[in-house]
Amino acid sequence: MGDIVRTLTRFERQLCDIQGRLFELSLKKELDSEDFIEKFMNSKTCEFFDLPYDRLQWAGEEYLLEEFLDEISVIPCGELYSREELYWTGYIYRYWHLITGERSKDIVIQAKASRMRDCHLGFHTMDPSMAIEDLKEIHQLECL
Repeated sequence: MGDIVRTLTRFERQLCDIQGRLFELSLKKELDSEDFIEKFMNSKTCEFFDLPYDRLQWAGEEYLLEEFLDEISVIPCGELYSREELYWTGYIYRYWHLITGERSKDIVIQAKASRMRDCHLGFHTMDPSMAIEDLKEIHQLECL
């Protein structure tokens, strides 16, 4: 597998942070974490977030969550991931999109919410590019 080498701009790192905070906000709203993540990554709201530029990217996590919940309902009071797991997952998913250009809906197929939770402890201290390479490799091994 080729190494993913690209440095994100400050703007792109801010987008990763916004998505991380959005995922954290789902915890504060007590939304089932896996349901939220899977539905968000496949939503129209997330498709707009995947664009090179869209006004939603600067709307902030509160507004993004409102837009998303207007589009799709999420199971309330289900299983909740930790704040750290949610932030890291949101951050890595956005980082992944930015360095590979893959759509969010394709990324979540390769690394489902449950996989991200399972890998968080071992991967959260890694460089994001290295974590993404490892997640892609795990997915490829599963497909064999």
